[in-house]
Amino acid sequence: MTKFDLERTVVHRPPTPWWVYLVGLVSIALIVFAVVLFFSGRKQSAKSSANEPVPATEPANPATPAAPAPTTPPPVPPTPVAHTPPPVAATPVAPPPATSIAATPAPTAVPATAPAPTPSAAPAPLPVGTSASLADARAAQAAGDLLAARAAALAVWNGTQDPALKAEAEAILNVVGLELIMTPRPMPEKIDYTVQPGDSLEKIAKKHGTTVELLRLSNNIKGSVIRVGDRMRVFTGKFSVSVSKSANDLVLWMNGDFLKRYRVGTGEYNKTPVGDFVINDRIAQPTWWRPDGKAIPFGDKENLLGTHWLSINVKGYGLHGTWEPETIGHQLSAGCVRMYNEEIEQLFNLLPLGTPVSIRD
Repeated sequence: MTKFDLERTVVHRPPTPWWVYLVGLVSIALIVFAVVLFFSGRKQSAKSSANEPVPATEPANPATPAAPAPTTPPPVPPTPVAHTPPPVAATPVAPPPATSIAATPAPTAVPATAPAPTPSAAPAPLPVGTSASLADARAAQAAGDLLAARAAALAVWNGTQDPALKAEAEAILNVVGLELIMTPRPMPEKIDYTVQPGDSLEKIAKKHGTTVELLRLSNNIKGSVIRVGDRMRVFTGKFSVSVSKSANDLVLWMNGDFLKRYRVGTGEYNKTPVGDFVINDRIAQPTWWRPDGKAIPFGDKENLLGTHWLSINVKGYGLHGTWEPETIGHQLSAGCVRMYNEEIEQLFNLLPLGTPVSIRD
């Protein structure tokens, strides 16, 4: 047998480079990381599946109990049927049963009946409101609230064309208006005034566009004596007068609102002048001058002017009283406007110089 030299047959391997070990270590680390990542991902998916699917499945389970939903469809058909009749009723093509069921035809029939009374009721609403206001005016007048009575009656007078209602409103206004003005009662057209040094009734009246007579009446002043510091109510409203020759009446206005209506007499043969004038003279107990120039003093039976005279800016014409009351309401004067003596006295007390007077046919 041949003997081998073992020492010569041994192969000496070179040493393994260091980087081989490094690659091996890195590979092992990557494998471990991949394994860990794989198992952690499974755990996360398990958790999410445990949280999310459960609520998802719960609605799914109620969905199955929703099997009673097939029972709801039966009620659903009646509901559309209930909703459909109204449109059918509104449509004129609807069959008679639908119209009998629908409530709309009844209202349509009601308006049809309403128009019938409406024409006759049309004039009624106005009188109803105005009569209520007249009742309010009378109640306020009876209670002594003259401002409220005047406001209510004036609303009726301005708001109606019915002669009867207008006359009823005037009956109230004719009384309460002068009562407010000629007494110390307060009213929006009056101011409180304190007498100053050097004042007189004439100065105060001229300053505020009123008359001395009205100052006395509305403040219960006797005579002409006033004292510094005295307080009084002074009327500051503005009067105007309109005369109708055809109606033989005179309307007194205060600040453009109706105050009182008077019956008057006007000129025979249309002698009373027509136009817009102003009062330019005021005389109590006037003397009448006859056409021949003779003076007829106040109190003489021949004196035609009555107790007071308010001349206008047309020579020889004016408003005056009369000793012949039977001529009031007729065209029998020589051209002036005649009034009852007690009524011309009212105007005399109220109307200052410059008051507008309108005379129309």
